[in-house]
Amino acid sequence: MTQNFLAKMATASEQRVRKALRQESLDILRLRASKMPAPQRMKIGATGFDIIAEIKLRTPSAGDLAADASEIATRARLYADAGAAAVSVLTEPDRFAGSLRHLELVSDALRGTGVPAMRKDFLVDPYQVWEARAAGAGGVLLILQMLSDEQMQTMIDTAREAGLFVLLEAFDREDLRRSRHFANTPGLLLGLNCRNLRSLAIEPGRFEQLAGEFPAGPPRVAESGLATAADVSLVAELGYDLALIGSALMQNDDPGAMLADMLEAGREVRV
Repeated sequence: MTQNFLAKMATASEQRVRKALRQESLDILRLRASKMPAPQRMKIGATGFDIIAEIKLRTPSAGDLAADASEIATRARLYADAGAAAVSVLTEPDRFAGSLRHLELVSDALRGTGVPAMRKDFLVDPYQVWEARAAGAGGVLLILQMLSDEQMQTMIDTAREAGLFVLLEAFDREDLRRSRHFANTPGLLLGLNCRNLRSLAIEPGRFEQLAGEFPAGPPRVAESGLATAADVSLVAELGYDLALIGSALMQNDDPGAMLADMLEAGREVRV
């Protein structure tokens, strides 16, 4: 079922690339991207703990998280002011109600803050990395299970050419084993998503079970299922350097305060 879900997302993603290519060639897209301001770099504390705060309007598991996109820019600045190291933006349109326009809005809102935007999507083609760069992103998320080693290397090389950091996403022990091929890439983050893609259920026990499987080098990111400051403390204790938090922040009435509390909880453990 996991492969079916990812295969469906990959097929839809490939279709979006073909449609986009009919409207703008890769050469023109790259030229447009080259005229954008330099990507903002993610600043990660050497001994601290950081959070990538996420903006998404809906998820397949939780349904609608926000009524519309009208507050996206405001939320991005709120995250930055609360201490986020980066702001992740869902751009997948069918299951997550996202768009590249959302990424543009966030990138514009964050310009000058020192906080980069990151495109989160089911990316399968280098064209989509350049789309992210042209929309003002500073980074992209790439999913190990969706790409062969050769395809992944091409995507990582494209991201480096575009000046973007990469969050490489793993779901299981085999993904983490494969990630060793890419662990020496400058600017790479390695994330573990604890969601079971077969059932869409959260399995937070994976954070502890697989903490020892990470290769040395890349900062470790805990993804999915982190809803409280106590959850963040736990993954910080397990050795994770960052957390990616989306649904909990989107559903909270005061996401800035929640983000600040989570950051404090993670950093207290490290101190």
